[in-house]
Amino acid sequence: MTPLRNFIDGASVDAASAATYDVVNPATGRAYTTAPASDAEDVDRAMRAAERAFETWGETTPKERQEALLRIAQAIEDRADDFVRAECENTGKPIGITTDEEMPPSVDEFRFFAGAARVLEGKSAGEYLKDHTSWIRREPIGVVGQVTPWNYPLMMAIWKIAPALAAGNTIVLKPSDTTPASTVLLAEVAAEFLPAGVLNVVCGDRSAGRALVEHKTPQLVAITGSVRAGMEVAASAATDLKRVHLELGGKAPVVVFDDADVEAAAAAIAGAGYFNAGQDCTAATRVLAGAGIHDDLVAALAEQARKTRTGLPDDPDVAYGALNNPDQLARVAGMVDRLPDHARIEAGGTRPTVAGGEGGYFYDATVVSGLRQDDEVVQNEIFGPVITVQRFSDEAEAVRFANDVQYGLSSSVWTKDHARALRMSKRLDFGVVWINTHIPFVSEMPHGGFKHSGYGKDLSMYGLEDYTRVKHVMSYHGE
Repeated sequence: MTPLRNFIDGASVDAASAATYDVVNPATGRAYTTAPASDAEDVDRAMRAAERAFETWGETTPKERQEALLRIAQAIEDRADDFVRAECENTGKPIGITTDEEMPPSVDEFRFFAGAARVLEGKSAGEYLKDHTSWIRREPIGVVGQVTPWNYPLMMAIWKIAPALAAGNTIVLKPSDTTPASTVLLAEVAAEFLPAGVLNVVCGDRSAGRALVEHKTPQLVAITGSVRAGMEVAASAATDLKRVHLELGGKAPVVVFDDADVEAAAAAIAGAGYFNAGQDCTAATRVLAGAGIHDDLVAALAEQARKTRTGLPDDPDVAYGALNNPDQLARVAGMVDRLPDHARIEAGGTRPTVAGGEGGYFYDATVVSGLRQDDEVVQNEIFGPVITVQRFSDEAEAVRFANDVQYGLSSSVWTKDHARALRMSKRLDFGVVWINTHIPFVSEMPHGGFKHSGYGKDLSMYGLEDYTRVKHVMSYHGE
């Protein structure tokens, strides 16, 4: 593959130092290309380009921005095979699943924000003080810095880029150092429809991300990443009073009551727990089971795990691919290896042999039962294909177990009792509550969490508003 390059001021460029690093395919464990090892000089160059571009892009009309975003969406759809190839080689994801499950929403999110650009709302103009008329202006923030993760490189970049562009901002984005390929391709494709400097992508490791956050230019920094990374970004941004938009970790409770359909719930939980190898902040991996169905649900989940295969991207029968990197594989395996004596591995807990992927970072679909609330795998995000199961005695205990973690991103409730579902949706301290389903997203509805899962919303009009600032204008018209 051709070496990757930064995309700054409308052009593909190397790092100022000319330094590079290897980009590894997780399915093989082998490097397949290189990317620029950018530093503060590269970030500064991108920021200056974004500042210049904002002078004109910030003055565009919503209609003009809509047209640009719609053209980008169409270009992504037209080149879907190229994006899937870049994404799967960079992440080890299955080609078929990526094509069917990730590309359509990626295109749709650009189209949604293209329309949303034209319907920003505020209070109606009026005389809130005698002889004075007030109205609200929603304005772009300016230059925004963005950092995206390695679990959904393309989709998470789009979640950040589309609303920022729709609101009239310019962007400097740093993708994860392990998965820059599809983001670089996106910048190159979008450049046909955007003025130079509007969208800049700078590759590199944490030092490049730190330089982006610490730079004086951006007025907002948005990150999707770990809790640790979010705290570091918030602390750094505080020294310059930058706004911060954080979508961080999760530990979603999946609360299954005794009246739920066990087989249907198990199948859906497995699908939402093992998708993307469980590398999803919303993954259905922390199951809380009612005492009456606990044993049957554990057995059904174990059977689902044994039927769930991992493997190479071009294998049409696999449900998920490799973990992203050797450190993540070691983290997942280590948490399973350290299980307490009272825990029981019902399925998995091992590394499979994958023909052609002997150097890949694969881990079997796993189910663990017999867990207690203070166990490491219950309290901490595993971010791998491991589903844990706990037993609860009643609704109050289910709520207590569900909320007793540092995270507050997403959750789900499984019951036929409508009143119970409504009570649970109120009492669960999470930014998303699904009822009898888990993991679907739509562009029109917000996604974002509470507590250590961060603050700010992706998707929806709320996500667009996060990339704007509100200005009050008042005019005196008395005699």
